[in-house]
This record gives sequence, structure tokens and C-alpha cells, in this order.
Amino acid sequence: MKSDLFDGLRGSSPILISTIPFAALYGAVAVANGQTVAEATLMSAIVFAGASQLVGIELFGHDVPMWVIVLSIFAVNFRHILYSAAIAPFIRHFSPLQKALSFFLLTDPQFAETLTRGETGRSVSFAWYFGFAATIYVGWVATTTVGAYFGSMIGNPAAIGIDVLLPIYFMGLVLGFRRRANFLPVVAVSAAVSIVAYRMVGTPWHVSIGALAGVALAALLPPKAATPVPAPASAEAGE
Repeated sequence: MKSDLFDGLRGSSPILISTIPFAALYGAVAVANGQTVAEATLMSAIVFAGASQLVGIELFGHDVPMWVIVLSIFAVNFRHILYSAAIAPFIRHFSPLQKALSFFLLTDPQFAETLTRGETGRSVSFAWYFGFAATIYVGWVATTTVGAYFGSMIGNPAAIGIDVLLPIYFMGLVLGFRRRANFLPVVAVSAAVSIVAYRMVGTPWHVSIGALAGVALAALLPPKAATPVPAPASAEAGE
């Protein structure tokens, strides 16, 4: 069990490096939108969802109803329903409390590595899962504090291009599954529908609509012969 814990801690260390810019960006944006350093840190600690935090903090600063904020954040986080269903077969042996903690700590890299680990026949123990997640969680919260503290020095994050880091990160995760069956048509349809939804419905609903379109097409397409599932790009770097 101890070896699994250390394996998780060691494996997620490179992910910590890649999340630092996002956490610092959130901290800076939170302070720019009126939060204190303590409030920004607390939000990271209890919400722990980078994209949702950025969406929420932007909406908090505008005169919009609370239900719009809640539904917008739900739309961004809808993918976690799919994530949870995908990794469920590999964490069935977790206790109810362990499952609750696991789903709270579920992030994009956590999902990608858990799925890859399970599908390649390696053990997905709670010790490994917690070790992998703990490094990311602690780093995210700590770097949020740093970003919030120095947020006034950054000013407008978009002015120096930090705002492009999030889409680049998600692109890397998607490309990590490029050798899966029907990858190209599913991604193409999902992207096209998402773009149309962005123009017709608006953000952040286009994220969920595009995802549902991709899921629907994947369910309709005939399965291809199984091929080895490579580790996602982030996992290949030691995620």
C-alpha cells in the first residue's frame, strides 16, 4: 500500500508543474474580481475545479441571477458525470467514504491516468489514487494563494497571454486518446457541434452540448478492433 501511495505521489509530480500556471491565473483573476486572498484560497480548497472556478468568479462579478451561475458551472462540470461513469469499474472496491473522496478529487488528469491504469490491467488502489490526487490538490490550493497574493502585479492575465493555457491543456488531454477507435469522427463532430452551440446558445453550454454530441456519435458508430490504449500525453510525461 505504501508503494502505491508513493507511486501516485511520484506520478502526479509533473502534473503539479503543469497546473501551477492555472492555479496562479485563478488566484489573480479572483483578486481582480474582488475576492480576498483568503476567499480565493478557500474556494480552491472546497470547490477544486479549475475551469468551473474561473467561470464562477467571472459571473460573480456581474449582475446575474444565482441560478444562472449554478447552471453555468454545472454545464462546465458536466463532463465529470462521464468521467465518473468511465472510472467506476476500476474503483468498485473502494469504500463509500473512499468513493466520495475520490469523486471530490476527480480532475481531468486524474481521470485520464485512472482510466489508462485500469484499462492496461494495473491496480487502481485507493492509496495510489489518493497519492496521485493529493499532490495536485495541495499544489492547486497553495499556488492559488500565491497567485492571489501577487495578482495585482499581473493585472489583466489576458494581456500577457496566460488565458490560453487552459484550452492548450485540454487539447493535450484530448490528443492523448488519439489512437482510440473512432477518435477522429467523434472529436470532429463534438468540435463542430460545440462551435455551432457557442454561436447559437452561448458559453458555457457549448461545452456540454459538444460533449453530448460526441458521446451520441460514439454510441452509434460500430466498434473497431481493439487496439492498445496509450497513456495520455500528460501521463506519458509521468502524470
